[in-house]
Amino acid sequence: MEMGISVVGNLQKIRSAMNNDSQFDAAVIGGGLAGLSFSILLARAGHSVILFEKEKYPFHKVCGEYISLESLEFLKTLGIDPDILQLPGINKLIVTAPNGKMLKQHLVSGGIGISRYLLDNLLMQEAVATGVSVQQQVKVKDIHFHEEIFSVETTQRNKIQSKIVIGAFGKKSNIDIQWKRPFSFAARNKINNYIGIKYHIKTDFPNDTVALHNFENGYCGLSKIEGDLHNLCYMTTAENLQKWNGDIHQMEKNILCRNPHLKAIFENSQFESKKPVAISQISFDEKTQVENHVLLTGDAAGMITPLCGNGMSMALHSAKIASTLAREFLEQKITRTKMEESYKTQWQQAFSNRLKTGRRLQTFFGNRFLSDFLITILKPFPLLIKYFIGKTHGKAF
Repeated sequence: MEMGISVVGNLQKIRSAMNNDSQFDAAVIGGGLAGLSFSILLARAGHSVILFEKEKYPFHKVCGEYISLESLEFLKTLGIDPDILQLPGINKLIVTAPNGKMLKQHLVSGGIGISRYLLDNLLMQEAVATGVSVQQQVKVKDIHFHEEIFSVETTQRNKIQSKIVIGAFGKKSNIDIQWKRPFSFAARNKINNYIGIKYHIKTDFPNDTVALHNFENGYCGLSKIEGDLHNLCYMTTAENLQKWNGDIHQMEKNILCRNPHLKAIFENSQFESKKPVAISQISFDEKTQVENHVLLTGDAAGMITPLCGNGMSMALHSAKIASTLAREFLEQKITRTKMEESYKTQWQQAFSNRLKTGRRLQTFFGNRFLSDFLITILKPFPLLIKYFIGKTHGKAF
């Protein structure tokens, strides 16, 4: 009953805000895991929130679609129960080198598999039910900060005002370029320019296992998600694709399939769509967590290498950190400066070490010789493997 009263109160507050020169307590740019989670938490606390998402739910995203168990209890507070959804539990890891050499390891931490198509849509529904004004197919054009108030302008020429803005716009955005964030330009160089490709497939592979298959200048993850589907997602260099004149399928046939395990997957699986979901100009360079007084969450604040399988948990955790501090600011318990500095500090404490570890590990993957060498030296030492896995995962939050 209290939850129902709270939701009604929040909806009334949203309508009041829309009638009051479109003023909100918070504006969220991007409706992925971080943006939706932040919005739900802040709206539940009684604050008016508007969220802008350039796509229409539900939609697919390039993502490993694996969530480590550190996020399990937090997901439940958001209304996502893996047991009710019958999501697969994943507790085994397979890593292969381009020549097929294999390493197997039990995952103590483990995780669950769920597609972004399903998860983001469920969170969007919860956000709407909680009172968030979710604006779909709306792209933010500009953000201005003046005299403690933000002005947010969309490509539809709508303008709203808010006390705080959260940047949850993912791996790359027009806003990154507008702000001249260094990584957004570095990603255009061949050295830093990665592409991500994702398929949903039906295949014969254990439901409790995640695989990481290496190939020349890239690596490919495979893991179970909901229903009878598996997620096949890989990252490689743009240069790899350019060798085959931009033909993804030719690149897969001539580069990925040199790994015998990947060859078997591509030849013996049923692909839900021949056309994959793709993204380009991915950068793993260091990023700032606050820009122009905007708190950045998820991949907008810093992206861990996909091989660590922890990007989804980091997005959720960063949203919790940001929402706690945003509440304190809106309730006038801390200043804006304190909110921003505390967010940067807490974000670094939670994620900086695992990002560094991920970047170091990535130098071994996607290289024929180094990945083979790494598997050879690690195979006899399971405790060392466990150590590296632990360095890329965090504690429950």
